[in-house]
Amino acid sequence: MAAEEPSYSKKYLYEDVDERSAEEKAIDDWLPITASRRAKWWYSAFHNVTAVVGAGVLGLPYAMSQLGWGPGLTVLVISWIVTLYSLWQMVEMHEIVPGKRFDRYHELGQHAFGEKLGLWIVVPQQLIVEVGVDIVYMITGGQSLMKFHKSVCQHNCKEIKLTYFIMMFASVHFVLSPLPSFNSISGISLVAAVMSLSYSAIACGASISKGVQPDVQYGYKSNTASGTTFNFFSGLGTVVFAYGGHNIVMEVQATMPSSEAKPSKGPMWRGVVVAYTLIALCYLPVAIIGYWVFGNAVEENILLSLHKPTWLIAMANMFVVFHLIGSYQVYAIPVFDMMESVLVKKMKLQPTWYLRFITRNTYVALTMFIAITFPFFDGLLAFFGGFGFAPTTYFLPCILWLVICKPRRFSLSWFANWFCIIFGFSLMMLGPIGGLRQIITHAKGYKFYE
Repeated sequence: MAAEEPSYSKKYLYEDVDERSAEEKAIDDWLPITASRRAKWWYSAFHNVTAVVGAGVLGLPYAMSQLGWGPGLTVLVISWIVTLYSLWQMVEMHEIVPGKRFDRYHELGQHAFGEKLGLWIVVPQQLIVEVGVDIVYMITGGQSLMKFHKSVCQHNCKEIKLTYFIMMFASVHFVLSPLPSFNSISGISLVAAVMSLSYSAIACGASISKGVQPDVQYGYKSNTASGTTFNFFSGLGTVVFAYGGHNIVMEVQATMPSSEAKPSKGPMWRGVVVAYTLIALCYLPVAIIGYWVFGNAVEENILLSLHKPTWLIAMANMFVVFHLIGSYQVYAIPVFDMMESVLVKKMKLQPTWYLRFITRNTYVALTMFIAITFPFFDGLLAFFGGFGFAPTTYFLPCILWLVICKPRRFSLSWFANWFCIIFGFSLMMLGPIGGLRQIITHAKGYKFYE
């Protein structure tokens, strides 16, 4: 991934010069992103696994059924390469200015585009992704709890509506959300990463055990050209959603120590490589085996297509729940940081525990309410994947690299970044179209109280 060297001096100042006032230091020590700089390289690995390998992997077989074998595998592999490349660029740009660390995604955008424009370009997209993911994870957590309940209680059990399972899942976050920083949830994130690998393995193993279904079909499900086209677009959005994790990269790297001799990009990149190796080992087997076994009859969540062995599927659904608990928090912390920064820095409120308690629990309640109102897993994956993840994951890092590092025109770096920009922009335009159509289709028959 060689690229042309940026035109900045190699002499880094890092923490040698600190021009912040005592009040600014106190606020930075209170805000969740800058509260601690003691993270190790493996924090990067499991935070990235937790962020990327989530609800998206469960929808990949369904995305394959919408895309077909050839296009599906092509988009999966190219997305893995493109997102790894764009993530590497973000890691490199974290400390690209001597004496300064870009601890938040929008700070890098402000450096590239200016204080106001950079904020308006990055923050709305970042919020769409982070809030959107937390809404989808509320739904998936509720669905997984519901499937667990049905698996272990098959006889003489009263049916419980999805709404109540979503509320059960949300109740955990009312307890966890007041935790102060990324490092304070490192244990939760580690468990979540292990759980994601575990339920991916179970999904593959249970599918192989079930065997290829007798009436399996690999053709497109829709009988109309328009339906096939919209489903194809939705499949693209689902794949994009599965690769989203760049929205927290700058924030995770901000938790690592850095010096002139040992900049944070070294351990951060080591963790990213480990994470992306594990991501490949999860995504390709789940997508290929799930589609191979069930064909176009696969459910929007692969675990919903699996019923036996009952104990194993029940355990897999609980693994999903535990993973989503950690993943929700990983995506929520940058949102908490934004809210608390505005309240403390702009509105001059005191940085107290009860301010944190009120703002964070309000956010949890809001995502829970939206999840209950629109519990359409497949449509939301595609919509948020294309609309939010494509810009912040596929091509915004490449635009920032072109603006900040200014690689020579027609060089390898220049061509690579423009390919990523065109590829990502295409996904951004097409994915939300299919996702929005699915949301509208599902909403016609949905009742809020069911």
